[in-house]
Amino acid sequence: MHIDVFNSEAFSLTGLTQAINDAAYAPGRIAQMGLFEERPITTTSVSIEKVGDTISLVPSAPRGDSGKVYTAEKRNIRNLSCLHLPQRATVLADEIQNMRAFGTEDEVQTMSDWISSEYLTKMKRDIEVTQEYHRMGAIKGQVLDADGSTVLLNLFTEFGVSQSTAAWTLATDDIRAEIVLLKRQIAAKALGTPWSGVHVFCSSTFFDGLIANSTVEAAYDRFQNGSFLREDYSQFGTSGFAFGTTGVVFEVYWGNAGDQELIADGKAYAVPMGVAGLFQSRFAPGDYLETVNTMGLPYYASQERLPHDKGIELEAQSNPLHFCARPDWIVEITGS
Repeated sequence: MHIDVFNSEAFSLTGLTQAINDAAYAPGRIAQMGLFEERPITTTSVSIEKVGDTISLVPSAPRGDSGKVYTAEKRNIRNLSCLHLPQRATVLADEIQNMRAFGTEDEVQTMSDWISSEYLTKMKRDIEVTQEYHRMGAIKGQVLDADGSTVLLNLFTEFGVSQSTAAWTLATDDIRAEIVLLKRQIAAKALGTPWSGVHVFCSSTFFDGLIANSTVEAAYDRFQNGSFLREDYSQFGTSGFAFGTTGVVFEVYWGNAGDQELIADGKAYAVPMGVAGLFQSRFAPGDYLETVNTMGLPYYASQERLPHDKGIELEAQSNPLHFCARPDWIVEITGS
């Protein structure tokens, strides 16, 4: 008896969604670091409440005076909408003509494996690259669309803050002194919030200028017994290097997202590490009847038959929101 392949459980919304979430992929560096806290949500937007952002001093007054009048800080609520990232592919009957084993009992498994490897894995990879692009955008303060210019989410506008910046003359500056100023700059924004260190995502040109600085070269020659001169720390796959005991790690962020560069030449972004809730990811449910008001998954996949049974149309989607709750804590460094 012939099995109706595309009407089996393996090709249902549940089956395809399970397959795409299980598919292997090569995550970007930020995903590998686990910098963003990921959680599912049942809605398509996130409400963020901000209660003040400053600590004020209490002025002295004569004994018996009423003193400073305290008023509750205003609560600001921002609603950030999850983005919708859909992809579609068409699988024609001719593609599976010589794969179907008529009358056998394992054709569903064969077809399911082929659809997963040839389509779902690749669709998931493209979505994941897009999400890495959005994560870097959240670090930089603006999440951009695939064209590299359309702003999907401006975190500076949403939270009413501005970009923190620093300018380093890489060839001549005392980098250790610049690092001290960088950490003070972040501490002034953090207002007592504990953080464990600083990770600096660099463009290759910034990194090259940094390691050419005489103070950097000398410091690492002593700190690592000369290994800094023997090893190429700018190569892809290295985890960066820590500058002495400063608690600051510099790392080249390699690669582009499609034809969009993630960090412009001569730029670097200093991120305080170990701050709970600073970077967050939320995943909303897919826009299917079966997923309404359910906990969102990172990826969804579904299929629909083409007219006259000529094949199927596959869809893969993700509905993420990647954001930085305090974008002004991230320092954009320009190296010259």
